[in-house]
Amino acid sequence: MPVYLYDDPADVPRFLPFTESRPIGELRHGAWLLRERVEQVCGAVAGHLAAPHLADFSDPGAPPVVSAPEARSSLILRSTFVPGQERPDLTSLADAPGVRLTDSAGEVIGAQVRSGADWKGPKNIPASWPALVLPGKRLTGVWEIVADLLETLRADVNAVLDDHEGGRIPAGCTVLGPPESLLVADGALVEPMVVFDTRNGPIWIQEGAEIRTFVRLAGPLVIGRGTRIVGGQLREASIGPRCVVHGEVSNSIFLGYSNKAHDGFLGHTIVGRWANLGAGTINSNLKNTYGSVRLQLGGQRIDTGMQFLGALVGDHVKTAIGTMLPTGCVIGTGANIFGSKRPESAVKPFAWGTDEAGKVVDCQIFAQTAAKVLSRRNVEFDDRMKRYLASIWAHCTGKPCA
Repeated sequence: MPVYLYDDPADVPRFLPFTESRPIGELRHGAWLLRERVEQVCGAVAGHLAAPHLADFSDPGAPPVVSAPEARSSLILRSTFVPGQERPDLTSLADAPGVRLTDSAGEVIGAQVRSGADWKGPKNIPASWPALVLPGKRLTGVWEIVADLLETLRADVNAVLDDHEGGRIPAGCTVLGPPESLLVADGALVEPMVVFDTRNGPIWIQEGAEIRTFVRLAGPLVIGRGTRIVGGQLREASIGPRCVVHGEVSNSIFLGYSNKAHDGFLGHTIVGRWANLGAGTINSNLKNTYGSVRLQLGGQRIDTGMQFLGALVGDHVKTAIGTMLPTGCVIGTGANIFGSKRPESAVKPFAWGTDEAGKVVDCQIFAQTAAKVLSRRNVEFDDRMKRYLASIWAHCTGKPCA
């Protein structure tokens, strides 16, 4: 049956800034997108049930945003729920009009909707429907993606190694630790004098990736398809497809299609798609007091309980050279950071510079820039993409895109 992921309105503000421009299921959790985790257990996701301004959401390889599931039987899961490894067995409840799906704490995380039954959201699931507990974990906020990274990434890559034979050491390279914990896919290019450290976790270099000379990589680590690591050292990170990365990166996630092509430290950070971090961009991931990091999300100040937490960098963000980001910095979609002032802990979406409060990027200039950026990765800038970008700009700024 078709599978759909729905973004619960209660989750949306706690997964900013990324929910400004994408469904929650398209965030990376460990080596995989949240959507991909569901697909491994439940089958292909047919669509996202997300906010109306994302109706024309367009991302390479992603299913569309839909207004409602198909009329026939569907499995609908909350996009913040990370299922366990066992496929849910609903056969014993086949005669019921529908099934309420809950987590171990009794929280509703979805439903199986039979043919002819209407889906009106999780709060309107009939109490008469039988309940089934699904093994797994529900994420309560975007910061947990960073908190989970080390353990989740180690388990993800080890699972891949169980199905593939690792241990091939590229010519002229050094492995510190067990060589069988290194998996270099066919079609990946690894130049000589690269150091792989597998003592604390496995490393997976995916097809089409390029690792240049004098790079040091420490596991657990994933380098996505077509991504180029052009210098520096990376450890405990999940780098999505088609990125360019340089410098010191640790405990961080790149959703994909973004650039950090020069020196600069990035730690305990999530970088959205189509972002470009200028040379020397660095972030703080630890407060001077060594206290818990707080995030400004959806008008609330949230104590994450995490000692180490860097930045949340939204889609299409650009930073100037030498940008310094404070601990727990949240940068909204499409923001351009430059100017004489350092950015605050919360940067509004589509902000144009740091010197003039309230100034935003013009909608047409944003679209023109995005068209150039997408073309560099051979991604088509079609009418759907134009509508999508105009919609997220209007949603974030509260203005019509003229």
